Amino acid sequence: MTSPRATTTLWRPTGPRELELVRELDWRAWPPRLPEQPIFYPVLHEEYAVKIARDWNVKHDGAGFVTRFDVDSGFLRRYPVRQAGGRTILELWVPAEELDEFNAHIVGRIRLVHEFR
Repeated sequence: MTSPRATTTLWRPTGPRELELVRELDWRAWPPRLPEQPIFYPVLHEEYAVKIARDWNVKHDGAGFVTRFDVDSGFLRRYPVRQAGGRTILELWVPAEELDEFNAHIVGRIRLVHEFR
């Protein structure tokens, strides 16, 4: 009998355009980064994702969303946690060229958990 692999829950604040691309990918992957987006930034705390979606995405895109997804914990060890401010402002920095491999380690589906307008 095998035990389920350990996963880490991550959060991603996003705007309407990126969310639509995730929907088109059947909620299983993040879309490729644009040329001006060399890093994919999932965050480690829901509150931080909410703050970005509510305070930044709504202002710039008219709507903000927070998604939640699980990734194989062993795979995530390659990405050091980056502190972008206070003690709960924690991110992983995934280089754009590694996003396909990152997506392959998502366990289950990406879930929409908050919406702000």
